Amino acid sequence: DICFRTLKLTTPTFGDLNHLISAVMSGITCSLRFPGQLNADLRKLAVNLIPFPRLHFFMVGFTPLTSRGSQQYRALTVPELTQQMWDAKNMMCAADPRHGRYLTAAAQFRGRMSTKEVDEQMLNVQNKNSSYFVEWIPNNVKSSVCDIPPKGLKLSATFIGNSTAIQEMFKRVSEQFTAMFRRKAFLHWYTGEGMDEMEFTEAESNMNDLVSEYQQYQDASAEEEGEFEGEEEEA
Repeated sequence: DICFRTLKLTTPTFGDLNHLISAVMSGITCSLRFPGQLNADLRKLAVNLIPFPRLHFFMVGFTPLTSRGSQQYRALTVPELTQQMWDAKNMMCAADPRHGRYLTAAAQFRGRMSTKEVDEQMLNVQNKNSSYFVEWIPNNVKSSVCDIPPKGLKLSATFIGNSTAIQEMFKRVSEQFTAMFRRKAFLHWYTGEGMDEMEFTEAESNMNDLVSEYQQYQDASAEEEGEFEGEEEEA
């Protein structure tokens, strides 16, 4: 979708997809490899992004998106990077973040910029779109700044979001699985290798539990937080 809609490529190849994936992976790990004003390691990211152990499926995004071999003609400003980074069209995930709410998010900026401006922009996004963030986790966007920009760009930003909208993907997989499992399609390949039908049923119910857990936290409000804390302690 990004190759078609955003980059306007008519026949995207695996090379184009790998180019996008490598940009994101490089952005996420840049603070492990380069110096920066406000660095973050993987443990810090995990601690900040995963409020509940089971909800560890992230959406990622990158800006500015450029196709392979092309250059960014105009250097973007921090506000433009921020605006593009939160744009649903830049998400590398077949789920629309506007259909859910962000539990947590992290933004990795690269290039020479002021951390004050980054913090202001992040706060601005949260204030303007407060309905898309759960109110029972305050200040749930972590930002880090790495001084070294990626090759060919002056500034860039990588986005990682833990949004309840990701349940759309699991619902889609669940529907496709149910349709095939009902007809026992391809099942003999697995049972022939020693798997049991019950394992499939169990996996399906696990996934349905995950979807309902995402929905539960999407609908939760600050008043109910005490109840959740009690549940977490019991679990």
